[in-house]
Amino acid sequence: MHTYDIPLVPGPTAVSQKVLAAYQVDYGSADLEPEYFALYADTQALLRQIMSTGNQMALMSGEGMVALWGALKSCLQSGDKVLAIATGVFGYGIADLAGSIGAQVETVAFEYDEAATDLEQIESTIRRFRPKMVTLVHCETPSGIVNPAAEIGTLVRQHNVPLYYVDAVSSIGGMPVPADEWRIDLCLGGTQKAFSSLPDLGIVAVSGQAWEVIKAVDYQGYDALAPFHTALGDAYFPYTPNWHATAALYTACSLLIDEGLEAVFARHHRAAARCRERVQAMGLSLFPQDPATSAPTVTAVRVPDSASWNDLDGALRRRGMVVGGSHGPLADKVFRIGHMGMQADLDLLERGMNTLAEALNDVGL
Repeated sequence: MHTYDIPLVPGPTAVSQKVLAAYQVDYGSADLEPEYFALYADTQALLRQIMSTGNQMALMSGEGMVALWGALKSCLQSGDKVLAIATGVFGYGIADLAGSIGAQVETVAFEYDEAATDLEQIESTIRRFRPKMVTLVHCETPSGIVNPAAEIGTLVRQHNVPLYYVDAVSSIGGMPVPADEWRIDLCLGGTQKAFSSLPDLGIVAVSGQAWEVIKAVDYQGYDALAPFHTALGDAYFPYTPNWHATAALYTACSLLIDEGLEAVFARHHRAAARCRERVQAMGLSLFPQDPATSAPTVTAVRVPDSASWNDLDGALRRRGMVVGGSHGPLADKVFRIGHMGMQADLDLLERGMNTLAEALNDVGL
């Protein structure tokens, strides 16, 4: 279906009319007009507030994966040591990405239904392996788990690891991600999750230390971060900037700032709590072992043993509601309810939970 009557997908999320309006302007060439550079600077300023950082931003054309790839390729060379902390599909996936570049990768592996809370194991591996980079997924969307990025950032700082790479695509804008306080050198985001914009920009907040590494590596690909270090000051970007996407992100950031970040985060927590209350009242089980590790932006639910995901998905779709299945080892075993961005709305969730109850009845549950 083109448009979901009850949109509860964990990304790309529903987009507000105010954000969509930014795409209706017939902008000129971003390469030529000073208004674009001013917009980029203003958008960066708003992102700094949302991410609690003074670091410089790279706004890259493409969805969140362009940021994940570009940050790795811009900072790593063959043989560099990468410690990947993995609790799910994206955590293990980042380890694979780094390995494909030629990095020497060691993984601190956790089960898909648990968070990376064994800090002693992580610390002992850092001591022994002495990595150039530690990678972590803050919110592991396919399993609905949030990892302790702050505590791991403390270990990174204590053991002088040069780079801390954090995928915060599904957390920025839906929960606090203070990049500087957590000592994140490469804080990665995307526009299609809690920002409730289109999937057309990757976001990277880059620390001063990371810029030094980027300069030394000198990666020259399309997704390179290096050109963004001087792009705004020189008024020269490595490729044609997406004026529409930048304007939409500026609008999305403005909406969050205007609402108040504390209010935004509280709204996400209320939505998550209500979603889990309703889901469990239906007799369904949450996926994470420890409910306290569940993310405020997405709820992962086990598919009942007596039903198939395809049947449940079909029953929901016939009633106009779409949620997400999962990926990798969790495919057909877990489904995910996305309450992030403008979908963190109690009225929408009540409609969704009522519809879920009806769909469960449709499949004999």
